[in-house]
Amino acid sequence: ATRHRSKPSRTNPALCVANMTTRTARSSMAAAGRNSPHQTRVNHPHPLRGAQARPRASSPHSPLGQRRHDACCSTSARRMVATSSSSSSSLTPPTFQQRPQTPDDAKKNVGVLLLNLGGPETLEDVQEFLYNLFADPDILRLPEPLGWAQPLLARIVSYVRAPQSQEGYRAIGGGSPIRKTTEEQAEALQRAMDAKDVDAKVYVAMRYWNPFTEEAIERIKRDRITDLVVLPLYPQFSVSTSGSSLRLLEKIFRDDPALAPLKHTVIPSWYQRPGYVRAMANLIEREIQAYDSEEERKRGLGSRSAHVFFSAHGVPKSYVDEAGDPYKEEMEETVELIVGELKRRGIAYNGHTLAYQSRVGPVEWLPPPTAD
Repeated sequence: ATRHRSKPSRTNPALCVANMTTRTARSSMAAAGRNSPHQTRVNHPHPLRGAQARPRASSPHSPLGQRRHDACCSTSARRMVATSSSSSSSLTPPTFQQRPQTPDDAKKNVGVLLLNLGGPETLEDVQEFLYNLFADPDILRLPEPLGWAQPLLARIVSYVRAPQSQEGYRAIGGGSPIRKTTEEQAEALQRAMDAKDVDAKVYVAMRYWNPFTEEAIERIKRDRITDLVVLPLYPQFSVSTSGSSLRLLEKIFRDDPALAPLKHTVIPSWYQRPGYVRAMANLIEREIQAYDSEEERKRGLGSRSAHVFFSAHGVPKSYVDEAGDPYKEEMEETVELIVGELKRRGIAYNGHTLAYQSRVGPVEWLPPPTAD
């Protein structure tokens, strides 16, 4: 998330903005109620079939869209088992029990696959990146009889939007920083696992630009990975982010017989993880307290006048209402958890707002829009 202080306004003399554009990461909700994202052995419906789909049990070798989603799992030969609180909004981290090693553990070759959106690295990449984005039916949905027109429409939309998008990327240095920051995250995760003696190798897969998911899977095959942990870097799940990446992985697994022996586990969402909530609260607290500086006080401002504005990436309203996408509910829970953490710390400020940005096309998107 990124934050900045805006110029004071009459209605909100101080404003702290929390950009929540890193959206999504859980497969769906079980019909009987919500399961904690820390809980193991949780059956989830297919991430792209929404609330209509029923959870089904399956083996570790089944396609990604049909297998069990274990929210916390082992990534090493130490084979840790997670246990957790049953409360879906609890900030209590799961505890881990170490199992004794077995002869089979010595044969394991574990990989961790980080999934992200990807982004154009140069201004010349922008139009082709946009084509890849809008050619995905999980991003731009057409009625089934018009599915044949998706590539053509994606080409037109990307051509029309490219100049405006290029200006945005030019303003931040001429390209997206997402590959660099994701690779830095992968390196940090690798160091953290090495420090804990977790024997696993980290890979990065982007959905719409380099390094593409297909490239990452080829590296995983070359390294003879036997057990794969799939971690979308979207804290909340949506069919248009984690769902799209998981659907692509499902197709790759289904079409490549060489991947049949590869066991895999998905961490579908992690917005409730205590470390994430605390990190977001730390960023916001720092911005709120900045209003107590001498310079800001001379302008008549103070931390108690700061309003926290959460701006999340939007999705079409039909994704939530018709497809059962849990994104809106999980985003609202995210805000509740962060606000609760700020309250626990005794941070005083002038309320908060959650809105959604980046609308595309004539369809109705989640309200309220950030621009309004």
